Amino acid sequence: MDQTMIGLTPLERVHSGRPVAQALADEAATIGAKRVFLVCSNTLNNKTDEIEKVRRALGTRLVGVFDKVRPHVPREDVAAAVAAAEPLAPDLLVSIGGGSCTDLTKILAVCLKHGLRTPESMEAYHIVVNADHTVTAPAFAGPDIPVVIAPTTLSGGEFNALSGATDKVTNVKQGYVHPKMTARAVIMDPALTLHTPEWIWLSTGVRSFDHAFETLGSLNSNDWYDGMAMNAVRLLSQGLPRVKANPNDLEARQMCQMGAWCSMTSIVCGLPMGISHAVGHALGGSFDVPHGYTSCVMAPFALEYNSVVNGERQKLISIAFGQPNRPAHELADAAIRGLGMPRSLTAVGLKEADLAPLAGYTFQDIWCGTNPRPIANAEALVPLLRKAL
Repeated sequence: MDQTMIGLTPLERVHSGRPVAQALADEAATIGAKRVFLVCSNTLNNKTDEIEKVRRALGTRLVGVFDKVRPHVPREDVAAAVAAAEPLAPDLLVSIGGGSCTDLTKILAVCLKHGLRTPESMEAYHIVVNADHTVTAPAFAGPDIPVVIAPTTLSGGEFNALSGATDKVTNVKQGYVHPKMTARAVIMDPALTLHTPEWIWLSTGVRSFDHAFETLGSLNSNDWYDGMAMNAVRLLSQGLPRVKANPNDLEARQMCQMGAWCSMTSIVCGLPMGISHAVGHALGGSFDVPHGYTSCVMAPFALEYNSVVNGERQKLISIAFGQPNRPAHELADAAIRGLGMPRSLTAVGLKEADLAPLAGYTFQDIWCGTNPRPIANAEALVPLLRKAL
């Protein structure tokens, strides 16, 4: 009999299908917030009326807006957000935007708690992956200010306590985690995502596919994680092509959002991922490859690489796609190509000379050491990466 402990998070509410301005006003009232600080994408703030709708809904509760968030969250951007937010004494932090807005907002809550005002002051708060792939997570008091997140992509980080920011000195994306970094509420408004560029929507949808793939390939999963991951594959495999065919299909967008949520279940509860995610972190933090594109490139290669040790588990992926007799890596490849996404490292700007550094950065990642097929050293990764080139 399997004996498992599943860790649950402090997430209290998920709004699905409601307009973000209305749901956020309700959340502020429920929480009792009087000083709301908003982190959002520059595009939403300056090229749409979505943030203006939020301003009207919140009224005098809204005390500040920060819209200068770059991809992969350089620590300098976190420091800039602290400088903007701290004098305003916010009692609620809100993120409206993609994964970088989400990550910055959760880390901002930690920085405000501990008075971290410079990139250097953040150094003692991030996860350290040791040489033997054990992980040292620093102990610190969790943030006091609640966070509400309205995502515009399908990366899924809004459900997670873990966030990433990039140290531009070492060129490494680092993880920050505390149970209290989990959002108090998540608002999934499919209409808000109409502003999301197609390539970002579809590629981050593949990122959610990848959460499900690595869950279903994990040798440490359980029936609950498997069921949620299979549902994620089902929803995403139906919803993403529908959105590509008709961007105004709000029902399909909502299916994708639900699929992304399902895909995050195992990660949120503590199941480690594998080599696709590890390479993805390195591609993003060290080579500036967009978050979703990393999974578009690596997920099928990772599935094929791991199939020698988890082939039976991967049959669950094939079943979820509705094609039980076809290998999972072929189905993943076909799905990604059908969305028009890149399928090689070359397509996202890498070359042969980048493989050794990429392998080195990947081997330092938290999830390289938890891949189902053990990886002895950085050099052992180069053949896999060369195949993806």
